[in-house]
Amino acid sequence: MSDPAIDVDATDPATTGPVVRIDAGDVRGVWRESSAAFLGIPFAEPPVGPLRFEAPVPVAPWEGVREATRLGATPQRKQLAEITLIPEPSIPGDSTLNVNVSTPAPGEPGASLPVLVYIHGGGYTAGSPASPWYDGRAFNRDGVVTVSLSYRLGFDGFGYIEGAPSNRGVRDWLLALDWVQRNIAAFGGDPAQVTIAGQSAGGGAVLTLLGMPAAQHLFRAVWSLSGALGDVTEARAKGIAQNLARLAGVEADRGGFATVPEARILELQDKATNPDDLDPMAGVNAMLSEGLPWGPMIDGDLLAQSTLDSLRSGVGSDKPLVLGSNDDEFTMATDSAKNKLRFVPAGIALAKLLADKARRKAYLAANAPQRRKGTAAVLGRFVTDSVFRAPVVRIADARAAHPTWVYRFSWVSPKLGWAAHCLDVPFWFDCLDAEKVDFIAGDNPPQSLATALHAAAVAFVREGAPGWRPWSEAEGATRVFGGDPASPDLLPDGYASVRALV
Repeated sequence: MSDPAIDVDATDPATTGPVVRIDAGDVRGVWRESSAAFLGIPFAEPPVGPLRFEAPVPVAPWEGVREATRLGATPQRKQLAEITLIPEPSIPGDSTLNVNVSTPAPGEPGASLPVLVYIHGGGYTAGSPASPWYDGRAFNRDGVVTVSLSYRLGFDGFGYIEGAPSNRGVRDWLLALDWVQRNIAAFGGDPAQVTIAGQSAGGGAVLTLLGMPAAQHLFRAVWSLSGALGDVTEARAKGIAQNLARLAGVEADRGGFATVPEARILELQDKATNPDDLDPMAGVNAMLSEGLPWGPMIDGDLLAQSTLDSLRSGVGSDKPLVLGSNDDEFTMATDSAKNKLRFVPAGIALAKLLADKARRKAYLAANAPQRRKGTAAVLGRFVTDSVFRAPVVRIADARAAHPTWVYRFSWVSPKLGWAAHCLDVPFWFDCLDAEKVDFIAGDNPPQSLATALHAAAVAFVREGAPGWRPWSEAEGATRVFGGDPASPDLLPDGYASVRALV
């Protein structure tokens, strides 16, 4: 079922690109200044037809040279460029399980360069590896081979289906990482020096992998940017599947769902997870109380327990971890309610989200500076803390004395008005000149901040340490990127304001 190799005219400039032999055959990339890119290389057969709800099947070998000069098809089907903060194009096609590799040393197995594998975010329902922000040029410049990968999304990737393998999207991550182990040396990378990283759902993905016994041999270090964990219970996943089947008019099993086209599933999957409530905060309440509706499921197979419990038990303890969040990931979303909440005391507004009076009082006391910005700002910070920032503390504490570094991204975008979700990504990749960065960071984002954050990422990928005192040596130690210039870069307890939620 593999796509056939593409024959090209020998006079085409693309034929001058480097050719690398991997285990499935030869691939031709494209040069770009001092590095080469190999795009859309399939690591699995297209997940369509009989393979739609199966675990991923390794791609069959091909004859001749396969062109890897264009981005591959994406599991994301909708064009979301107008509503998402990161430009992540949707590309049509069936062969959606693929990787993009960029390297300064193609065809040099002896180069043994460190490797960064990046997993995109999107709430486990959206996103793609096709973003120009994930290009990897800056990492290539600094001697790092980069890989970005795709995985099945939403119901097809993570939904519960009676009679089908669980956690199909997770199994896609595992097969892609196995592909890296088998093939990255051909691109100049060292399979023993693989760091996995991701942002938002991708940040949650790498934490899931860190706590997964079956994944331990596939990487040596982890960096989680604003990680949003899945950890969906099997009971909740079954309930959502039953809702979806009812909406689609089919039986809630593999045979029933196989009759529903993917496009129809995409139309219905959000409705299947949204609470039947006219309260505009109902969706937020459901997320805070139950977590994300889609994502890795605790299935008793790949995931025997929650990620936090797994890390507490010592899984992944030998692997260095960096994790952090932006100061106001969600606050931009509550700005629209600023006027409506102008005369509503923060404590009253927060009572719907945090019923425990003592904890609510402690939280408001610890967030006095945010209270001065208004009730909408407090609600946005609370959701940010509940979904992103409090889990940073829980995970860092769960790791105990094992090597763990914590940071905050605090630079306020002049365009968004906050240190908002996704804002850190172009700084981390050091790609401030990339497409649509100005949409999120304004016209003149500080290159010095990108240089500092990216340098920490490179140091971690190369040496296993990002360059500041670890939380595992001094609980609370937090590196602040882009904070008040008058304040120290390293705080003794940078997440003190979330302790009431931990």
